[in-house]
Amino acid sequence: MKPELDTRTKIVLAAMDLFWTKGYNSTSIADILSRTQLNSGSLYHAFPGKQDVLIAVLEAYRDGLYPNLLDPAWQGVEDPIDRIFALLDRYRWLIVETECTYGCPIGSLALELHEADPVVRNLLAVNFTGWTRAIEACLDAAGDRLPVGLDKAALAQFVLTTMEGGVMQARTHLDVTYFDRGVTMLRDHFDMLMARAARRTELI
Repeated sequence: MKPELDTRTKIVLAAMDLFWTKGYNSTSIADILSRTQLNSGSLYHAFPGKQDVLIAVLEAYRDGLYPNLLDPAWQGVEDPIDRIFALLDRYRWLIVETECTYGCPIGSLALELHEADPVVRNLLAVNFTGWTRAIEACLDAAGDRLPVGLDKAALAQFVLTTMEGGVMQARTHLDVTYFDRGVTMLRDHFDMLMARAARRTELI
């Protein structure tokens, strides 16, 4: 039997789902109370206000990057370049499983909260940075398979842009091929980079 979740965890998990499906602004405290079956006193004891819940949600996404997203996507995948595309495959699976209604939780919040409080904006940025640093670590691990002097931080950001843009277009058009086309072009870009690195190695 699973242990019962504490009040704070119940609220955070409920809010994560509600913010993702309804959006932050469209989710009310009453929605969270209804989902958790808690009374208002319990919620306000844990969180003074809705923005405090949002901060906790963003912290949960930050802390869950590896256990909830990267580790499952990379299970059994050792090659660092393949890991990048395995992660993108994970997003593709989410798109297909939700019949193209999936939206990246962080990306969706970043678009919705265009005038976010500095603390919230910083946590959004931290989540994106954690994601791109994980990709950059894969690029580092690829070693001489990529060109010398490659701006790996910029390439990692390009991977994130491909993912976010592909998810958004697939959701808009209700068609996963919009995501697939972006990933195909990204794969072509990686192939060209690796071919350039290979040519340089042959000349040395």
